[in-house]
Amino acid sequence: MKHQPMISRREFLKRTAATAIATPFIVPSTVFGADGTPPPSERIAVGFIGAGKMAHDYHLSTLSGFADVQCVAVCDVDTTRRLHAKKYIEERHAKANRTQGCAEHNDFRDVIARKDIDAVVITTPDHWHAIPVIEACKAGKDVYCEKPLTLTIREAQLCIAGVRKHSRVLQTGSQQRSNVFGKFREAVELIRSGRIGKVRTVRVGVGGPSRWCDLGEEPMEPGLDWNLWLGQAPMRPYHSALSPRGKHNHFPAWRSYREYSGGGMTDMGAHHFDIAQWALDMDQSGPVEVIPPDDLKAETGAKLIYANGVEMIHGGPSGCTFEGTDGKLSIDRGKLTSEPESIVKEPLGEKEVHLPKSPGHHRDWIDCIRSRKRPVADVEIGARSVTVCHLANLAYWYRRKLRWDPQNWRFVGDDEANQWLDRSRRDPWELPKV
Repeated sequence: MKHQPMISRREFLKRTAATAIATPFIVPSTVFGADGTPPPSERIAVGFIGAGKMAHDYHLSTLSGFADVQCVAVCDVDTTRRLHAKKYIEERHAKANRTQGCAEHNDFRDVIARKDIDAVVITTPDHWHAIPVIEACKAGKDVYCEKPLTLTIREAQLCIAGVRKHSRVLQTGSQQRSNVFGKFREAVELIRSGRIGKVRTVRVGVGGPSRWCDLGEEPMEPGLDWNLWLGQAPMRPYHSALSPRGKHNHFPAWRSYREYSGGGMTDMGAHHFDIAQWALDMDQSGPVEVIPPDDLKAETGAKLIYANGVEMIHGGPSGCTFEGTDGKLSIDRGKLTSEPESIVKEPLGEKEVHLPKSPGHHRDWIDCIRSRKRPVADVEIGARSVTVCHLANLAYWYRRKLRWDPQNWRFVGDDEANQWLDRSRRDPWELPKV
């Protein structure tokens, strides 16, 4: 018997819609796009990997409200959390008169393997970013990955390679690039227009490095795949501080521990160091030297030195403070100030720097999936910014100066430090070949 040739997801949906036209029963107008809503064949089919607080509060609510997006699957190792997300999406679909349901999965590999999914949103803990990102790219899917992009520097380098080799679109969740929470683009335009003169120093106020996990053991109710939650991280007993059961309204404590994250340094650092990198026009580079503080117990004061002489110092008020030869500018969520005030009060002139305006972080991603352009927080931007955070953490953890080659992604003349670019992983997990 001859097998019928395979058809694409969109071609299948077009044929389905055509068949429905000839069928003598009422079909919602959204199937055909008659009400201005794109028909199913023209919507981006999105699957969600991770259904925790960020997924529910930000990603599910935003993307399920886009007329040109169809949320077709959710994945989470917690059954209650997963089913809650599925119900939420299906209720949103119902209100929009969409007939397609939302599937639920326990294992991210099942989502990536589906041929009917165009793109995935990864909102897992940090130690579960790089492997799904690379595997999704290899499967031909575009990606939105929460910040920080990776757990290690090596992972950051491989994420760039995976996106570029497979011609994918990846948006990093550093949404301050889209002016979420503040006038970050305007601050960068002012700095790059020379309003404060030549930048000498940047102070970035975020949390400190993570520490090894010292939590005890708690009983675990059925419905959580704890082994899969741990993934590449060492086996340890369950504790609710790491993975609260079901839907929760707080940020879990896995961010504090080295096995899973880089602490406050990579958490808010992936936002504010990212703005500093943007303002310094270093989206494709980074510092060349990292110096820990003299106080061996200090968790602020690390310096990152750039080739042009700029010193970036970890510590100080929340956000970024830029000090130049002609003034000072501070930017944080809900705050943009300067000394003198005229730096931020006077409108930008025609000949000053004007950066592209993002239509919104998710909207930018979806638009770039269609246009195949690079989004406002492209994979290399996310990789370079999180690498700055990783370098600072390494300075705190190992308490010695490090010389960094940003073009070759290696420490200079330091074999020991180059072993810190990555870490060992628990069997059977390993970084995929790009």
